[in-house]
Amino acid sequence: MDQELSLDSVAFRRLMSRFATGVAVLAVRQPNGSVVAMTANAITSVSLTPTLLLVCVEKIANFAPYLLSSDVFSICFLSEDRADLSDHFAGRQTGEPPRFEFKDWEGGPLLVGCLAALGCRRYDVLEGGDHWIVLGETLTLHKPETSPEPLIFYSSRYRRLVPMEISS
Repeated sequence: MDQELSLDSVAFRRLMSRFATGVAVLAVRQPNGSVVAMTANAITSVSLTPTLLLVCVEKIANFAPYLLSSDVFSICFLSEDRADLSDHFAGRQTGEPPRFEFKDWEGGPLLVGCLAALGCRRYDVLEGGDHWIVLGETLTLHKPETSPEPLIFYSSRYRRLVPMEISS
């Protein structure tokens, strides 16, 4: 039976969790050379000319000031075997951090072993309620030779992408 839900932030969040997304790590390099990163799934393409995308970051997120003060940031898409990295960069993991490495790249910090990555220059920042909407102009792309399956987030859980069988 269908339900009509009252509109509040909890119901809105639960309903939006029914939209499947990929999972990525946003990263910036600080002036001292260290990398600061966070997990994100509120990412979408905006324009092909110029090549713009947007990412939404909660205003109170520890990562927000780093992103807002950096001219360049990277978005590294995670493969299905890296849910541990998603949890780590989301601050949900306890214990020993998983193994990972960022290497220097013209597009910002590149997460070694990522599914794909975009290097971006901050184009604009807009207010969106309790989030910053950061527009980035894509400067460079990274696609490894191997292409594992993506990490998917749906209904507040990690999922695997499985091809559908289509009958003809």
